[in-house]
Amino acid sequence: MHGTVAKKGNRWYAVVYEGLDDAGKQKRRWISAGTRKADAERVLADLIRKKHEGEPLVTPKGTFGDYLTERWLPVQQSRVRRSTYDSYRRNIELHVLPALGRRQLAKLSPSDLDLFYADLLEKGRRKPGSDNKGLAPKTVRNIHVMLNKALSDAQRKGLVTRNVAVLADPPKLSAQRREEVKAWDAVQLSCFLDAMAPHRLSPAFHLAAHTGMRRGEILGLRWGDLDLALGRVSVRQALVTVAYEVHISDVKTGSGRRTVDIEQGSIEVLEAWRAVRAEERAGSAPADSDLVFTKPDGSWVHPDLFSQVFDRAVAKLEVPAITLHDLRHTHATILLMNGTPVKVVSERLGHASPAFTMSVYQHVLPGMQAEAAQLFAEILRQAAERK
Repeated sequence: MHGTVAKKGNRWYAVVYEGLDDAGKQKRRWISAGTRKADAERVLADLIRKKHEGEPLVTPKGTFGDYLTERWLPVQQSRVRRSTYDSYRRNIELHVLPALGRRQLAKLSPSDLDLFYADLLEKGRRKPGSDNKGLAPKTVRNIHVMLNKALSDAQRKGLVTRNVAVLADPPKLSAQRREEVKAWDAVQLSCFLDAMAPHRLSPAFHLAAHTGMRRGEILGLRWGDLDLALGRVSVRQALVTVAYEVHISDVKTGSGRRTVDIEQGSIEVLEAWRAVRAEERAGSAPADSDLVFTKPDGSWVHPDLFSQVFDRAVAKLEVPAITLHDLRHTHATILLMNGTPVKVVSERLGHASPAFTMSVYQHVLPGMQAEAAQLFAEILRQAAERK
């Protein structure tokens, strides 16, 4: 098998020679490769490699939508988390199928994806009666990552000759303005915890405030994850909601699996809560569970219900309105503003790196730098006086 590259109009093609037809004429297959000669050369080299390695080169007929819904998505159900699969399914149904579902898989181009991403950024879902508000760049980029994976799988299995998503231009996140982190100060947090004290699940909110653990991590905590003698909480799993159904899931990342130290006050709160749960189990026929925070009968607390309890409590207080996830930001902000090293805060939150923590909480750092500048000047002043 051999071939060449050729240009028609403003587009480059990989041209593959496939022998002679019945009339003795050379058979050629033209594969569109975009507007750059280098891309066409890469496509041609990849086709020749596949031919020599015995991989299939035939591009089957069928739409992009059929491939995603009938071939690719069913395989992902057993390969990724339920929450990830559900996000794939929703993005395909809501965004990809209406725009690109009828496009022939073999004829999908980088330009198709570029226009698709631009349309999502500008108009979003185009639901009847909606304001056609565009999607966030991060959401569009997540859709791109999904399509890149789907088309990479299609290329690996010989269904397409190239992955056009590699040549597309998804939105860059570096230009996206990060939303300002909302957080309480120590007085406001103390006001909230005092108001929550009579509530049955107040120990869960106490632990969330004192550790910075995520909602799912708090509700997925097991008694075996607690070492109250040493004052340690091991984060190993999370209770998550997928299409409003609740499931146990592994934590988000390897760094998310962590151990968080707690102080004596939190230890006493958890010991008292264990006594409460023992009384509840003795007085009912529970749907027994090894989770720490459950309903009185031992059944799981729905994460959305947990958030609603928080929202209703905050609405009654004279404190700034924040979300339950902002309780995590509050924990981090209070620590950073009081001199806790960024690396320590990063480890408590389960971030991938201290650099990520700094990027999220950069609003806190200028004040810390000002204090550092004053401290440095004071040290030099004292040194000068000792001369």
